[in-house]
Order: sequence, then structure tokens, then C-alpha cells
Amino acid sequence: MSTLDPGARRAILDAVQALEGEAVAALERLVRCPSTLGHEASALEEMAQNYAGIGLAPQRVATRPEALKDHPGFSPPLVSYEGRDNVVATHQPREKKGRSLVLQGHVDVVPVGAEDLWTNSPFEPVVKGGRMYGRGAADMKAGCISNVLAFRALAMAGLQPAAEVQFHSVIEEECTGNGALACMMAMPKCDAVIIPETGVSFDTVYAAEVGAIWAWVTVTGRPTHVRDMHAGVNAIEAAYLISQRFKEYEMAMNRAENIHAAFHGVNHPVNINFGTVQGGEWNSSVPTRAKIGLRVGVMLGRSAAQVKGEIEALVAEIAQDEKLRGSQVKLEFQGFMAEACQFDQKEPIVQLVRNTFADVAGHELREVAIPALTDGRFFTLYQGTPVACFGPESDSVHGIDESVSLASFHATTRTIALSMAEWCGVESKA
Repeated sequence: MSTLDPGARRAILDAVQALEGEAVAALERLVRCPSTLGHEASALEEMAQNYAGIGLAPQRVATRPEALKDHPGFSPPLVSYEGRDNVVATHQPREKKGRSLVLQGHVDVVPVGAEDLWTNSPFEPVVKGGRMYGRGAADMKAGCISNVLAFRALAMAGLQPAAEVQFHSVIEEECTGNGALACMMAMPKCDAVIIPETGVSFDTVYAAEVGAIWAWVTVTGRPTHVRDMHAGVNAIEAAYLISQRFKEYEMAMNRAENIHAAFHGVNHPVNINFGTVQGGEWNSSVPTRAKIGLRVGVMLGRSAAQVKGEIEALVAEIAQDEKLRGSQVKLEFQGFMAEACQFDQKEPIVQLVRNTFADVAGHELREVAIPALTDGRFFTLYQGTPVACFGPESDSVHGIDESVSLASFHATTRTIALSMAEWCGVESKA
């Protein structure tokens, strides 16, 4: 049962509707920021301006590996953090009456892949057929803008939250999560978190997620002229053998007895992906070295440390294979060292978001356990803070012609605005 005054509720919804054009324009500006790994500065500055635009003072939070390295949620970084400080902002009410809230989102995006396959330039957003196309439009810049516009809608309705509301714009959700960890550690604990992460092909609420480990295997073979290839060790062929052994491990991890009950009904939840490959130097030379980058899923109920040990044992075993005799195999871990987690659907913040979305959208969020991961794990696992992780309908996330439904985007904004008002309470705008 809602405790929000019906007049206030109507004013908030009217404000969100009036702001729809501004929301689309704000999303376009953010999508234009090519915020791939190491290049997030423009998107972070855009979010700082967005926070300033709703009357909040943006602050920078550095990601310092030396301060985070002993935290169980830390992942080995891939690049320097210089010039890539996260951005936060905090609203404080005149009188704290309600429950505090974090509205979090990540600004980093994955690479565009083969740009020539995109219908339009990936960082030049295009709106057509009720959708916005562009890298990051769905994952998760729409959510970042929904957070801001939800707060703006309350102000437009003459209201503000009657509790502390924190905004976090973070980096590296796509490879370590260290940005989220840095902000969580730097900011006071709140009573709940909302993360409007991208949905799938429907409006989604996350109930569980796998963990992930990024590993890098480098094979150094024995180079020869192609005429003497049988006397050499082909590093690329050796890397292929290693990849096949990992696929055998993947098959074993997806057996029914190894799947947590939260993932029952999910097809193939433990995925091993070979995402990068480097190697070789000449078509007529047996290649000296090959390096493969892989992502290994961690099933709920198993720890990242346990799976890391299994990866180490598997690589050590492969290195002894007769087919790799004369080669050297090196294993490194950089990037995700992330645990799986569940989001309790009975938590009041989750129930509030789910009920509010159903009310404003006319249909329910679909509950899913995903074979991927979000920043929500930090708050759940290491802070004990309940998380409502949900998001708008999207298509081709991490693929070509990524897009988000604008109707779903606006429904997400309405949901956050009303949920914030209900969770925090409201007071007249100062």
C-alpha cells in the first residue's frame, strides 16, 4: 500500500512525462561520449554536469588499487586509473525522515566491434521506431539518465526526498567493478540501492547473477620455417588445444548437479568465452607466441577463489600434454575476480520497485537469473545492503546496433521517481 499522497504522485508522473524530451536529449549526449575502457573521462564529466543541473555538487572519487587490493571484492586492474575518477553527488534533506537510497550506474561501455557492421556510427545515437541506437544506449546509459531525471521530476513537482540520496556514476562495471567498490567504500552506507541496469529483450528484474573471472593464457612455442614445421611447436595451435580443454570444463560446470537452484531453467548459465586472441608474426613461420583472453563464469554456490584454483589446475595439466612438449604456458589473472550473488526479491526495496513498475507500465518486470554480472554484488555481498537491480528492454547489448526501448526507458524513470519518493518520503523543495 502506497503512503505517497495521490496529488504528489500525479505531479511526479506529470513531471516525468513533461521531461521525456529532455531525457532523450540527455541520453543522446551521454551516448556520444565514447566511454570505452580508459576513455571514460567525457562521460564522467557529462554526469558531473547532469548532477550540477539538478542542484547537487558533484564530487570525484578516485579508484586506488593500493587502498582496495585487500578487499575481497577487488579485481586486478587492466589499465591505470589516472584521470578516470568516478563521480558522485549527494542530496541532503532539510530534515531526515525517510530511508536513504543509492542510485547507481556505470558509464563505461564495451568496444564497438566491427564498426562497419553498424547501421549508423555507434557513438552517434539515432532514434527510430521508438528506440535509441548506439553503443551504451542500453548498457547502461539509459539507467544513468533515468536516475538523474527521476530526481529532476520530483523537483519539478515541488518536492525533494526526505532522506539522503546518493548518486554514483562509476567506471569498469564491464571488466572489474573497482569503480563501484571505490564509491561504496568512500560513501556512507545507505538503506537500499537501485541500479537501473539494462534489461534483456523485456523489462527485467535481476534475482541472481553469476560471478566471473578473467584469465589470460600465453603459450610460447618453438618457431621454425614452415618447411620444418614438424620440428617446431605452433603456439596458435597449442592455444587452440587449451581452448578445447576449457570447453570441456565448461560442459562439466553446466551439468545439472553443478547448477544452483536459483539458475534452474536457465539454459547453459556457466559460460566460458574466448574474447581476445593475439599471436603469430608471419604466415610462413611457425608462430612463436599466442595469447588468449577468456572469461570464466562462476556459478552461485562456488567461490571465485575455488574457480581460480580450478583454472590454475587445468592450465597446469594442459601444459604437461605431450602435444605441448617444448612450449611454455603462462597464466595470468587481470580483470574480473567476481563472486556470484542473489538479490532477495522479498526485500522491501525490491518489492517497491516491482510493484511500482507494474503500476506505471501496465505489466510486470520479469524476474531472471542471468549468466552475467552487475555492480549490485558489492552492496549485497560486502555491505549487506538490499539492491533492486532492474532495467529497460534492450537489444544487441555488447553486439551490433545496440538499442533501448524509449517507452521502457521512460517507464524506468517513472519507477525510480515514485520509488524514491515512497522510500525516502518527500518534503517541499527547499
